[in-house]
Amino acid sequence: MATDPTYSLVAAMVVSLIIYQLNQRRVSPALAIINRWLRWMIFSIGIAKIATDFGWSTRPFWVLAVTAALGHFLIETIYRWLEIKALSLSPIPLFPKFAINSSGEEWPTDVHLLRTRDWLRQQEFKLVQALKAEVAPTIYLRYSIYEDSTHTLRLQILFLPQLHGGITMCFSLATLSTDECRYVTDNLYLPFGGFYPGNWFLERRPWLRSLPKLVDHHRQRLASAGVTTETWNEEPLIDINVQQHGMERLNTELGFLFPHADREKFGKMTDEGRFRLWKEVWSLNYFGRSARYD
Repeated sequence: MATDPTYSLVAAMVVSLIIYQLNQRRVSPALAIINRWLRWMIFSIGIAKIATDFGWSTRPFWVLAVTAALGHFLIETIYRWLEIKALSLSPIPLFPKFAINSSGEEWPTDVHLLRTRDWLRQQEFKLVQALKAEVAPTIYLRYSIYEDSTHTLRLQILFLPQLHGGITMCFSLATLSTDECRYVTDNLYLPFGGFYPGNWFLERRPWLRSLPKLVDHHRQRLASAGVTTETWNEEPLIDINVQQHGMERLNTELGFLFPHADREKFGKMTDEGRFRLWKEVWSLNYFGRSARYD
């Protein structure tokens, strides 16, 4: 009885359910990654046990489990490819144009999120602009843009709505150097897969959800690289739209995106672009690492 995988399966399913419920309240990429690996194990062992119990195969249990795991990989790969293809063919812009959020700063009334706003005030970060971009009818990306007291560190806070109705935040820290380079540290867990300009030095840390720790890490990066910082003079709305336009042009030139004339027929992303995005999705979903920037 001690070697019966049924007990391990039941325990794993209970743990998976608990993790899922916890992650409904507090979105955590780390918990999501653990749960994905757990579900993969449950699927593999469960299929192997069913095949053994019903006598569908006389192969060793571990062979059946490995085969089921490969089957899981194939199924999820097909699902992700269909998902990426749907995104490519959809009207959702990959580089949306931002506008001033006329309603101003919109902080959700969540205790954890409001603590972050209090910390910003304590550290003398000042709100510069509140922006939004429409990605679908009535669906907006919302940014609050802050700067520190030296005006050399710009913080973008992205509010992401969740399926269960909650909201989570992602942070992006950017600093300009006197040699016209841009140093960016963020904790975005959304895949991109495309190309960034050569003068961008991007480091992605989706596991690092604490804003104070992310700010410390960004400043350590600058100190280690000996960066001489430049103050931000261009307003966020102009800067972000210029960058969005430049990124779309760059990714079209490098083959991640089709030219505009071909997008109605083929979609936005080329085959290479879809593969890069698929690779990024897998790397983020199962290892918490960007496929390109680490």
